[in-house]
Amino acid sequence: NGYIGTVLVRLLQHSGHEVVGFDSYLFADCTLGPDWPDIPAVRKDLRDAEPDDIAGVEAICHLAGISNDPVGDLDSDTTYAINHHAAARLAEIAAAAGVERFVFSSSCSIYGASPGEFVTEESEINPVTPYGFSKIYAEGDVRALASASFSPTCLRSATAYGYSPRVRADLVVNNLVGFAVTEGRVLMKSDGSPWRPLVHIEDIARAFVAAVEAPRERVHDQILNVGNSEENYQIRDVAAIVQEVVPGSEIVLSETAGPDVRDYRVDCSKIAEVLPAFATQWTVRRGAEQLYEAFVSYGIGSDAFLGKLLRIQHVRSLQDNGILGADLRLLSSAGSARA
Repeated sequence: NGYIGTVLVRLLQHSGHEVVGFDSYLFADCTLGPDWPDIPAVRKDLRDAEPDDIAGVEAICHLAGISNDPVGDLDSDTTYAINHHAAARLAEIAAAAGVERFVFSSSCSIYGASPGEFVTEESEINPVTPYGFSKIYAEGDVRALASASFSPTCLRSATAYGYSPRVRADLVVNNLVGFAVTEGRVLMKSDGSPWRPLVHIEDIARAFVAAVEAPRERVHDQILNVGNSEENYQIRDVAAIVQEVVPGSEIVLSETAGPDVRDYRVDCSKIAEVLPAFATQWTVRRGAEQLYEAFVSYGIGSDAFLGKLLRIQHVRSLQDNGILGADLRLLSSAGSARA
């Protein structure tokens, strides 16, 4: 029911799979545009998962977690509890329950500060945030469970962008387009020099489908960077694309703009070899055009863009209203009811 999950569900269904959700529905109200039909789901916090919740499941696409650095920095203990320990515990439950495939959503953010050459799955990692560290710890614990009956795959996705009903405003391409549409400014929050690998959420979802459907021997205990090696950009180049896409916009540096320690370019050649059925279909320019059309069509305003579509603002709002605790647990029994 989140940013990527809503898109992945549609692709899995289109491929003929029966899909059941597992979600706290924390961001169900963070919708822009018409929502897509929901699916049968267990409405529960990931930390409370039990064997009965996954009875009869053949494969798990694990996307649940704290999704970015600002929310992850609110409370690092909670970040590790959800992104590391709860993910590892779910994998343990899945392995014991006979789930055959476990595709874990990791992140290229674990490369962190890696300026210079392109990094591969074999490169040294250098995470710089609790979010990045939580992903690498979870990778290790999930892969440790690999066996003849349990096959994990870790997908290290590049920085995501693109429209979904649960679109996020806190991702660099989405953020630049959002500011351009709502304020006429392509607001850069760094000096524009850092490199980022970028990938559309539909392409991330395609990688999950390909990993689930691939012959086991191809994906067993594999780590794969998800993206396209040609889609690495300096932030200043992304800003230039957005300025060209959004009429009348101009590039502006934030007053606090400066160097960003997160700086890395990612080689995605391995996934093309391991999963020949997978290929990216989007570019940053096409994604910026999609976002522009969606933001204009659905009438995005500054209140929504800087409010419910920013994960950190939505979380703080729920906490201020007594709906969400400091540990990011819903303070309502509604969150544990089966849909």
